[in-house]
Amino acid sequence: MAKVKIKTHSGAKKRFKVTGTGKVKFQHTNKRHRLISKGHKRVRTLRNTAYATSADIKNVKALIPYK
Repeated sequence: MAKVKIKTHSGAKKRFKVTGTGKVKFQHTNKRHRLISKGHKRVRTLRNTAYATSADIKNVKALIPYK
């Protein structure tokens, strides 16, 4: 019997990327508009990419099985 393929979650494949070492990388949110009301340090921090916590990695990898 053939193994059933799992569909990749469309939203997750646009937002997450798995690195070579298996970490899950993503971009911070809240950096699109109304930036004047946010502090300079906060906006500067939001520019950088971040890594998912160990608790979330399992869930994210289930959504993007072939990446």
